[in-house]
Amino acid sequence: MKITKIDTYIAGNPWKNWLFTKVYTDEGIYGVGEGTLMAFAKTIEAAIHELSPFVLGLDPMQVEIITQRLTRDPYSEGGQVHMCAVAAIEIACWDIIGKALNQPIYNLWGGRCHEKLRAYANGWYRGPRTPESYAEKAKIVAKRGYTALKFDPFGNAWRTLSRYDFDLSIDIIRAVRDAVGNQVDILIEGHSRFSVSTALQLANAMAEFRPMWFEEPTHHLNIGAVVEVARQSPVPIATGESFSSKYQFAELLKHNVVSIYQPEPLNVGGLLATKKIADAIDAHYGVIAPHSAQGPVCSAACVQLNASVPNFLIHEIFDEFNDPWEAEIVTNPVKVVDGYIEISDRPGLGIDLNLEEIAKHPYQPEHQLLLFKPGWEARKPQKM
Repeated sequence: MKITKIDTYIAGNPWKNWLFTKVYTDEGIYGVGEGTLMAFAKTIEAAIHELSPFVLGLDPMQVEIITQRLTRDPYSEGGQVHMCAVAAIEIACWDIIGKALNQPIYNLWGGRCHEKLRAYANGWYRGPRTPESYAEKAKIVAKRGYTALKFDPFGNAWRTLSRYDFDLSIDIIRAVRDAVGNQVDILIEGHSRFSVSTALQLANAMAEFRPMWFEEPTHHLNIGAVVEVARQSPVPIATGESFSSKYQFAELLKHNVVSIYQPEPLNVGGLLATKKIADAIDAHYGVIAPHSAQGPVCSAACVQLNASVPNFLIHEIFDEFNDPWEAEIVTNPVKVVDGYIEISDRPGLGIDLNLEEIAKHPYQPEHQLLLFKPGWEARKPQKM
């Protein structure tokens, strides 16, 4: 079997254009993948087509060789952009392999470790940045059976917060805790916003509400800052979604201060790379909660990954809180029932692209989530 062609498709999700691939073979089997990255859909689409000659004619079952061709041979360091392009091809190769062998992907690398996957809701708090709005929406999410939910209460903060915004952020956290009670975990998203001192002030202020974690409070590239916050914070620190290589995880693991890691399969170049990172984290007694804030193909890929990882903690879900048409752009989309994802035994990823529906929602340049612009919480198209 040989790879013969790679096609790309963009779906104009209002808060982030989604980029998908189809990798074709000479035996008629094709696989689907995803390479979504905030603000770079067209860029990664171009990168996929520029990288295609490196793998055309190769056997899609030779994933290690394909990944080497795509990462080593171009002899460049493109970070997340480069690795998302690689992941879009690599995930599709696993889909092909699963279809060819009539097995779900998790059975190809050790089998299933979990009967079902606990999920946490994200993207549910669209609306004004007020304690009342967050609390009202949190109650709805909890009534749907979710036992965990994540949110960013910090507005468009960067490095520091005014006293007003600091107090408002803590009031939002308090309101959500009061709304859902103590039986539901709350997860606080930091989006790499803060300095060490601000992050620690916030961690201490939110500690009474017992968050499951405080995510990326400082910038991911400053390992020293992450380590300092993790050592002093009374709230567990989660991080890793923005890393683009296993070497960054290795650098952080050396310090043994973070126990919750969030590798993003697209940002690190695909499923096998993420599986290897998860194993390294397991060797340091850590757990993983992979980042899954992209499109529905990434969601399905994360289900395959999480099903096979013994140190899996919890699965991120945006899918139920997107626009209704988005559930139609793939067959058999990931679904949550009473806070848990049932694991499919369909071959490969267990899904396929609906190209007709995708064509109805073309790329739009204003489909961005500008996290440092007031009002981003509404998750509506934003102009620069």
